[in-house]
Amino acid sequence: MENSVIEAGYPITFRKEDAVSLGAHLKDRGSVVLIGMKRVGISNFLRFFLNNKDIAKTYIQDGTTHLFIPVDLNDLVEKEVGPFWTLTLKRISDVVSRSSLNKKVKQKIETLFLDSIQSQDLFLTIDSVRKSLVELTENGFLPTIFFLRFDRMKDAATPEFFANLQGLKDAAHHKLSYVFTSYRSLDALSPSVFTRASLSVFSKDLNIKPAEETDTKIILETYKDRYKLKLSSEIEQALLDMVDGYVQYLQLSLIHLQEQENKPRDKNELFEVLSKDEEIMLQSEELWESLENSEKNTLKKLIKNEKISQEERERSKYLWDTGFLLEDSSKSTIFSPLFEHYIKEAEKKSSNNITEFTKKENLLFNFLNSNLNTVCEREQIIEKVWSEVEALGVSDWAIDRLVARVRSKLKLQKNNLEIQTVRTRGYKLVSS
Repeated sequence: MENSVIEAGYPITFRKEDAVSLGAHLKDRGSVVLIGMKRVGISNFLRFFLNNKDIAKTYIQDGTTHLFIPVDLNDLVEKEVGPFWTLTLKRISDVVSRSSLNKKVKQKIETLFLDSIQSQDLFLTIDSVRKSLVELTENGFLPTIFFLRFDRMKDAATPEFFANLQGLKDAAHHKLSYVFTSYRSLDALSPSVFTRASLSVFSKDLNIKPAEETDTKIILETYKDRYKLKLSSEIEQALLDMVDGYVQYLQLSLIHLQEQENKPRDKNELFEVLSKDEEIMLQSEELWESLENSEKNTLKKLIKNEKISQEERERSKYLWDTGFLLEDSSKSTIFSPLFEHYIKEAEKKSSNNITEFTKKENLLFNFLNSNLNTVCEREQIIEKVWSEVEALGVSDWAIDRLVARVRSKLKLQKNNLEIQTVRTRGYKLVSS
C-alpha cells in the first residue's frame, strides 16, 4: 500500500546528519531525547524517519525487524499519567494491527488493550504495555516508542512514572528504545524526576536545529505543490533566507502567500507582509516565551551589539545548542530575520495598553460569545480560530496565550464579560 504521509516521499538524504545520529542510537538500542526550539521541524523530520521504507536499512543497518510506534501526546486531552499509558497501549495496538505479526499475536495485544479499557486500572494498563512489548520482542521485533511532544507531561511526571518507563526497558531485556521529543532536556523539564545522574544511563540528548537550506528546499517544494503556489526565484530565495530552516515559519509563510491575491514583488515586500502576519507573530511570541530570562537578555544584548560575557554565554548555552543563534567567524547572529524583528518590535510595544482585538482575537471572542455560558472545547476553538493551519497542529501555548490576550483586553475595555477556564475541556464566556 502506498504511504499517504507526504514526508515518506522525501529523498533518503533528508536531514542526513540527524538521521545518521538517531539511527546509530537505535542500532545500539539506546534511548534519545530530540531537543529543539518549539515547532522547529522535529515532527516533520520524524514523519520522514517513521514512514520512509528505506530508513532501517540505510541508517540502522542491523538486519533486524524494527517496529516504530509513534505516540503523539498532543492527542492527550488530560495531561496525566493514566491517559498517557492508555494512549501508549492504544498506539502499540494500532501499529501491531498494521504490522506483519501473525494474527494470534495481534489478537492477544488487542485483547490486552480492550481489557485495560474496561478495567480503567492504571496498574493493569502499564502491565498490559509491558506484556505487549515482551510479546513483540519474543516474536523477533525490536520496538521503538516515539513519544512526540513529551514536554506536555512535565507537570504530571513523578519518580514512579519514570521508574515505569525504565522498568519497561528491563522487562523487554533492553530491546526497547524510546525517542522523546521536547523543547528542553528532560532534567530541565522536571529536575526532581529526571535527575542528571539517572539520565546518564537512560538516554542521550540530540539537538535538532533548523534545517539546512538543501533540506528546507525539499520541504518548500512539497508544500508549493500542496498549496499550488508559483513563486519567482527571487521570492523563493528570500523566503528561504527569512525562515532559515524553521519549518513552522515556512509553512505559515506559504499559507499566507496562498491566501494573498497580490503577491509580494520583491524581498522587501515579502518581509513586510510576513513580519506583520498574526500567525507568524504568535509563533515568534511562543518561541520568545519558551526562553529563560537569561536567554532573553542574551538575545537583547546581541541585537544592541553589546558584548556577551563567557558567563552569559554558558548560561545561555541552549540558544547555540538549538540553533536560535548561529556562529559564523566568531560572530553570533539570530537564526531568522523574522524572529529578530519580533524581538525588536516587542521591546517597543511592551508598554502599550492596546485594547482593540486583532483578527485572531476577534475570531476567538466572537466564537465564545456566540456560545455564551457554554463550554467551548479546545478542539472546537482550533477548528474555528485556526482553520487555515489546523492540519499543522496548534500548540497548548498558542491557545492559552490567545485566550489570555482576549481576557486581558476585555478587562482593559471594562467589558462585563469574562472568560472562564474549564479544566481539561476548554473555555466559557460568562457575565462577570
